[in-house]
Amino acid sequence: MSTSASDGSATHASVAATDDGYQGASASRPLEIVFAVVALGFTAGYLFLATQIPLRREAAPGQIDARFWPLVIGVTGVVIAIALLAVAITRPAPTREDLERIQPGGYLRVIATLVITGAFIALWSLGSVILFGYRIEVFPIAAALLMAALMLLYGHRRWLSLVIYSASVTAFVYVVFGMLLRIPL
Repeated sequence: MSTSASDGSATHASVAATDDGYQGASASRPLEIVFAVVALGFTAGYLFLATQIPLRREAAPGQIDARFWPLVIGVTGVVIAIALLAVAITRPAPTREDLERIQPGGYLRVIATLVITGAFIALWSLGSVILFGYRIEVFPIAAALLMAALMLLYGHRRWLSLVIYSASVTAFVYVVFGMLLRIPL
């Protein structure tokens, strides 16, 4: 009797979930496999680029240089991506009922994010520019613009916090990587 009561309540809960109009995203095995392959390609590319980081001076044996943490992150990413690919191939796709379907304008935001990021990379590759006889580092300006543009794109509208957050994150990255670790930005 208790078995039928619990079955009835489970059926009632599933009916209530569909009555409110919410439908989660459907499970997709090909999507899981494509995601794992893209993650593997991205992390393998990251690992390759981490091995190409120029060093101002080689570290002494037993010490950490500028390549150490990027290599650790790259190797960890490749291992996790391989595990994701193995799980995606060998197991059924997980349910995605807790995820919402793609919202209107979602594709445009992804494309705009890629364009903004591409513009940031293009500006950053300049290194520095000479303007009115002064050498100006491009990274701090480009990073602050990247943060502000992405925050605006994803709905942040308070100007004071937009400026403060963009400037503080950029300053933090510049101080830690550019000044303390002496990694060329």
